Amino acid sequence: MRGLFTAAEIRAAEEPVLSSTPEGALMQRAATGLATVCLRLLGRVYGRRVTLLVGTGNNGGDALFAGAQLAGRGARVVAVLLDPARVHTAGLAAVRRAGGRVVDAGSPDTGLDRADLVIDGMLGIGGRGGLRPDAAALAQAAGQGPGVTVAVDVPSGVDADTGAVQETAFPAVHTVTFGAVKVGLVVGKGRGHAGQVHLVDIGLDAYLPRPAAFQLSDSDVAARLPVPGADDDKYSQGVVGIVAGSATYPGAAVLCTGAALRTRPGLVRYAGTAADGVRAAWPEAIVTDGRPVDAGRVQAWVVGPGTGTDDAARSVLAEVLATDLPVLVDADGLTLLADDPSPVRGRTAPTLLTPHDREFARFGSDVGTDRVAAARDLAARLGCAVLLKGEATVVADLDGTAFINATGTPWLATAGTGDVLAGIAGALLAAGLPAAEAGAAAAHVHGRAAQLAAEYGPLLAGDLVRRLPAAVGRVRGVPARRLGDSEA
Repeated sequence: MRGLFTAAEIRAAEEPVLSSTPEGALMQRAATGLATVCLRLLGRVYGRRVTLLVGTGNNGGDALFAGAQLAGRGARVVAVLLDPARVHTAGLAAVRRAGGRVVDAGSPDTGLDRADLVIDGMLGIGGRGGLRPDAAALAQAAGQGPGVTVAVDVPSGVDADTGAVQETAFPAVHTVTFGAVKVGLVVGKGRGHAGQVHLVDIGLDAYLPRPAAFQLSDSDVAARLPVPGADDDKYSQGVVGIVAGSATYPGAAVLCTGAALRTRPGLVRYAGTAADGVRAAWPEAIVTDGRPVDAGRVQAWVVGPGTGTDDAARSVLAEVLATDLPVLVDADGLTLLADDPSPVRGRTAPTLLTPHDREFARFGSDVGTDRVAAARDLAARLGCAVLLKGEATVVADLDGTAFINATGTPWLATAGTGDVLAGIAGALLAAGLPAAEAGAAAAHVHGRAAQLAAEYGPLLAGDLVRRLPAAVGRVRGVPARRLGDSEA
């Protein structure tokens, strides 16, 4: 499980390292790690063109020292200085000694139009308030040029704590970050600007606090997915109840039930008003025509996708929330809860809410630019776990623990994919996972299924259901099959 940290936590961890090592040693570690990644990206170094975008802080020094190492191996390095009067002098001298060329930001020949690689050292983790016009112009030119773009620690213009971007940020294909991964690299707009994140160890581990948030890996999720044993039966593996769909939205019932089944609980009971569609699509599900209370033995409930918001739906939601079982509330159920959240506030059993941004806003405040803080705030206000959907889904527990999902694809922005996520998470709740962990693991598997489905183009929500067994296999380390195999 990868820990994610704020800028303040990183600075605090750097202090004892700086005080116990020779001056400049920490920067040399960072610069060497940066140069090593750049060497790998360039492949052949001699004669390749590298442009350094150099600001006034330590990131500018990192870029200069790394550029000097590349120049020493035969790269043709140009250092573009945003403020020549405040540049890191030792780093600048190293570039010049290695044969690099130095120009001001206003120069007509920055090399960005023909660079093989561009290193962004304009701003560091303390950068706030967006890029100045000269830095923004360089960031845009780098994105339009042919070079592979590499950010130092955090792409300039990205808030290291929240991932927020004001207007323009450096468009990195790769980010080389030092000591620990910053929250802003994996959430909000920052995730899109950071590209692939490479972590360089500079000796901070012993001084880092408990992470501000966590990111699950495939192996972390695999450890949380139930595997049937020789003594298991359909009841011991978890029984999930689904209340989803309606005459208007029967597909929500089919997708949610199918996702729960494909996630492999012991049994799925359907107790909604789209019974005919569920029977036709999933004969493996036990379909009840009555109310949820009459469905039989259930170990967790999913309620809300496509149910509508009429009095009947409100009554069913209240009935499910009145149980002492884990409950996931999604979609229309969230709309009803926003009118009266008291049934959730009074629960002692695990509860997971799964809003997207517009559903979140119905609870009284917009998400804003700090998605982790927003999810934590709603979890604290309602006393339950909150899964805030997005390009990087955030899951917050009522104690403040947060997870940021690392999988997925923009192709997930299509109707019905949230119903699939609800079914996956409901199955994991029924298997006994705590609410926040069930949400985080479900988001990870959901994202893996989407990545598999999107390998061949646009996806539909039903494609996710079909790819779930392969996604679970991928998480467990089993190579995915290709289309044309019987599973596709």
